[in-house]
Amino acid sequence: MMTLDRPVVENLVRQALQRHLKTNGRPSAGVPDGKPKLVVNVSARHCHVTQEDLERLFGKGHQLKPYKWLYQDGFFAAEEAVTIIGPRQRMITNLRILGPCRDHTQVELAFTDAVLLGLNPPVRKSGDHRDSPGCYLMGPAGMIQLERGVIRHERHVHIGPKDADYYGVKDGDRLHLRVKSDCSAVLEDLLVRLSPASKLEVHIDTDEGNAVNHPQATRFELFRP
Repeated sequence: MMTLDRPVVENLVRQALQRHLKTNGRPSAGVPDGKPKLVVNVSARHCHVTQEDLERLFGKGHQLKPYKWLYQDGFFAAEEAVTIIGPRQRMITNLRILGPCRDHTQVELAFTDAVLLGLNPPVRKSGDHRDSPGCYLMGPAGMIQLERGVIRHERHVHIGPKDADYYGVKDGDRLHLRVKSDCSAVLEDLLVRLSPASKLEVHIDTDEGNAVNHPQATRFELFRP
């Protein structure tokens, strides 16, 4: 009985797969049905700081140390954390800093975090601090006062050009997210943030993640309004 070498078998399988993809529409993007690989992550409360503010909080010349790399390339949760202080000295400790440093300092909270602190932040895109409250941030080497910059970061989707073409959207458009779980729901109007280097990823805050029971979700689906 004739036997086939493994390299021959693998080559035949590749050829069959290529013929299948050619005749069945869009090439696969890493999942069987050919849809882009969608990642949905819960973004817990955190802050971004300038290099100047980092040094005021942690000492002159201090540099952020990566603790955990995030899904988007080049971004990380830092080892450094601060205490945020709101009105009437209400505070939350261990507020994680995300790196690298930015050109503005801002705090991103879920609504329940803000209630605990006695704040009422607006829902804003990152960097939009219009009409936002301020706070104090305290580190091991000092304290800074923000006149404004505390926001509830609106839910959004990071997307690259290829996946934007797939969904038919451009930067600033909106997409809906359908979540299948024991608390199934549709989260509407996610802000599309298009960047050449972005990987497809949805960010929701902890309140939204709890509402849809994110850890037990079995399926996520993005779709246009």
